[in-house]
Amino acid sequence: MFEVVQQNSVNQTSVWSLLTLWEWNPSVILGCGLLIYGYLLVVRFKWERRSWLFGAGVGLMFLALVSPLHTLADTYLFSAHMVQHILLIQVVPPLLLLGLPDKPLRRFLSWRPAGALASFLGVPAVAWVVGIGTMWIWHLPALYNATLLDHNIHIAQHLTFLVAATILWWPVLSPVAERRSSSLLTMLYLFSAAIASSLLGVLLTFAPDILYPGYLSPVDLFGVLPLLRNEVGISPQLDQQLGGLIMWALGGVSYLAGLFIVLGRWYQQTNREIRLQLEQSEREAALKS
Repeated sequence: MFEVVQQNSVNQTSVWSLLTLWEWNPSVILGCGLLIYGYLLVVRFKWERRSWLFGAGVGLMFLALVSPLHTLADTYLFSAHMVQHILLIQVVPPLLLLGLPDKPLRRFLSWRPAGALASFLGVPAVAWVVGIGTMWIWHLPALYNATLLDHNIHIAQHLTFLVAATILWWPVLSPVAERRSSSLLTMLYLFSAAIASSLLGVLLTFAPDILYPGYLSPVDLFGVLPLLRNEVGISPQLDQQLGGLIMWALGGVSYLAGLFIVLGRWYQQTNREIRLQLEQSEREAALKS
């Protein structure tokens, strides 16, 4: 009886340790604070409806990088890292772009160097290669394992994820309407991105060996490894498979969601144009009669 009570006490302690693994990284706090302050300067401290989208993007980025999810991803679980990466690549950048104001961005892009860079990176083929290529390259075992050993490399990984993913989403969600791709091209663009993301997940799921040995025997500074390995039953092999499944199943969700939204808008626009043409034809026929 005493052993059962003692074991339950240990489990509760481990769970509590897991829930308190917040890492208040000064660079994350400063970076998110500067993003919000810079945004408020741009909109002249007028918080609008779209501003909530930008704020949600910064808030999710903050949580992804300081909450227990980050500690689990950085030290214990590859699967937690995949959840974090999906947030940083497929959720945060779209929210930031949807929250950007139109007029200040137009003024900035009227500056020739900024406009030229945006035009080059806004080419769908270029944006796709930058966004998807960055994601694939960082999951190469040599680079990924380096992020687990060197905190500065890990920071570089997250920064390049955010920048490359913003470039990837730019032809789809640019606040400047004329810089967005056509509906049909956008649907093909998002579908191919979903396929590429899911394919990476398939390769990770069915990899015969452990690709990222940093998760085999992590330094258990927080005392939660027994909970993860023994109580939850997440072995390194299962962890890698779960991470692959998360990338496989969820990796293309936002791209496919965007595809269906664009498809719906294209369908409505096409119907509207057909209806206007019919109305115009009927008016012309009425005038002739």
